[in-house]
Amino acid sequence: QVQLVESGGGLVQAGGSLRLSCAASGNIFSIRAMGWYRQAPGKQRELVARIFNDGRTTYADSVKGRFTISRDNIKSPVVLQMNSLQPEDTAVYYCNADLWTKDYWGQGTQVTVSS
Repeated sequence: QVQLVESGGGLVQAGGSLRLSCAASGNIFSIRAMGWYRQAPGKQRELVARIFNDGRTTYADSVKGRFTISRDNIKSPVVLQMNSLQPEDTAVYYCNADLWTKDYWGQGTQVTVSS
């Protein structure tokens, strides 16, 4: 079992920045990757960024160069720094823990970007 607690999010104007944080507890040593996904109204949930235990990162094309995912070590929170936010980034953002055969999700945090 893994528990995920998210923080951050909120309302920001276009061009602004926000920082999301996700703290994991429980069986954290079984996690192979942590990530952030988002789901906008009427759309499917999509990957935003992931970070693996070896430090490799992947990003959705739509956020490359604007968002950065980071984590100091496997016990540290996963941080998503979001810069140059645009209205199309508006969504509920979910933290994810990938344990190879099972995924765990946070409760979600709303990010709203006004134009």
